[in-house]
Amino acid sequence: MSLHEVLPPLQPDEKLKSIIKVAIYAVGGQGGGVLTGWIEDLARAQGFAAQATSVAGVSQRTGATIYYVEMAPMEGGQPVFSLMPAAGDVDVMIAAEWMEAGRAIIRGFVTPDRTTLIASTHRNLAVSEKMVPGDGVADPEAVREAAIQTARRLFAADYEAVAVKNGSIISSTLFGALAASGTLPFPRAAFEEAIRQSGGKGIEASIRAFGAGYAAALQGDIGKNEPAPVSPDTPVRGPAKLMAAWEKLITRVSAMPAPVAEMAEHGLRKVVGFQDIAYGADYLDRLAGVLARDHAPWDLSVHAAKYIANAMCYDDVIRVADLKTRGNRFQRIRGEMGAKDQQLMQLTEFMHPRAEEIAGMLPRKWGARVEANPKSMARLNRWFGHGRRIRTDSFRGYAMLYVLGGMKFWRRRTLRHAQEVAHLEAWLTRAMAEADRNYPLAVELIRCRRLIKGYSDTHARGLSKFDRVLAAIDLVSGRADAADWARRLREAALKDEEGKDLDGAIQTIHSFL
Repeated sequence: MSLHEVLPPLQPDEKLKSIIKVAIYAVGGQGGGVLTGWIEDLARAQGFAAQATSVAGVSQRTGATIYYVEMAPMEGGQPVFSLMPAAGDVDVMIAAEWMEAGRAIIRGFVTPDRTTLIASTHRNLAVSEKMVPGDGVADPEAVREAAIQTARRLFAADYEAVAVKNGSIISSTLFGALAASGTLPFPRAAFEEAIRQSGGKGIEASIRAFGAGYAAALQGDIGKNEPAPVSPDTPVRGPAKLMAAWEKLITRVSAMPAPVAEMAEHGLRKVVGFQDIAYGADYLDRLAGVLARDHAPWDLSVHAAKYIANAMCYDDVIRVADLKTRGNRFQRIRGEMGAKDQQLMQLTEFMHPRAEEIAGMLPRKWGARVEANPKSMARLNRWFGHGRRIRTDSFRGYAMLYVLGGMKFWRRRTLRHAQEVAHLEAWLTRAMAEADRNYPLAVELIRCRRLIKGYSDTHARGLSKFDRVLAAIDLVSGRADAADWARRLREAALKDEEGKDLDGAIQTIHSFL
């Protein structure tokens, strides 16, 4: 006799159907606890029994905190609630960031038969995305497609931007979207009253953001997550003499083929902003040398226009100081912090130049002698190796960086500039040597410049990978598929910081040589 013949089959408990289950994924600073408290207070104020729990993530961007609320009408005594959500058993899933919605879907908390998904389409990049030397950003379109397929109803919009616009945090707009979704049997006024009863500062801003989130949810945005339109470049202004010289450079750009001219104008703006008009002329001279050996559809020249500019605008101590003292940077930070005009903001900059960066600031010959002397380099490491914290909200700290950032006049005399120019010319010469015999390989060699970026240790690691990739390309340059191998090597180098994938690709090449 089987067990099924002894015991009758279990039947669903009808009482469980009256329990409403709400799960929230949020990371540090997004007000997940506040949102949970509002939901719990709302339910109790409306005569429901409610229970809220949470399980914290490992840290801010390596694990989201999962908040969980269960509520039920007070009928027939106090119900027994669960402490954690279960896969396939969630009525409302609220994700305070787009990839958190994807993680909720993967874990099975979003199902087409019952779950309403409320998610903000903005991104807070995870540590794993930022660590990738190349483009490690996860695909938001994949989350969108999964959300459309797995959620019973979807309310997706950039609730973070709506909150910031209304002077509040995302918990307020998500609470508004929850009210608009109609998944809880409570009127809108009850939601607003829950915010008011919570007390504390910012009540009016929270109410305002709640209304904006409510409206955003009703607009029916299903999370296309389209990028914002790019604003046109700021018009160039300056003294008449400099403007006349600038117009001559722009005239040279206008004479280039259209695909090249578009990229070259961006490159020219970057190079002139980095140094001066004469430096911009040098940029166009180098690009003209590539154009002279190129042909339609101008792939080689388009990529050269981008990466020659990047190579000429290297990150030295002068550039870092210049960027840290620009007015638009302070405006951006004030906006991100939500600081009002009458509020003071303290800003501490961390400067950590290596001994190589300090030696690179010296005149070329002097800097070369210092760099070749281990004792001198050790002394520089002792003096500067621990980094400096500089308060740029103070006159002394700001003036120090401002003066350092204004030393563009000195840059061309330095050891670092001589090294960068020599490296640029060697790279460009190597790529153009392939232009006639293997055009695709020449394009890939130009694109390898993407490996070099950043400052200090980041720049050193990128330079090391660049040298290793070009050395490996030399091993396969005579093959018909050399361009494909160059692409594979570059992509392998961009996958991880340690270069393990690049090691594997190089070993593969050695195995068939």
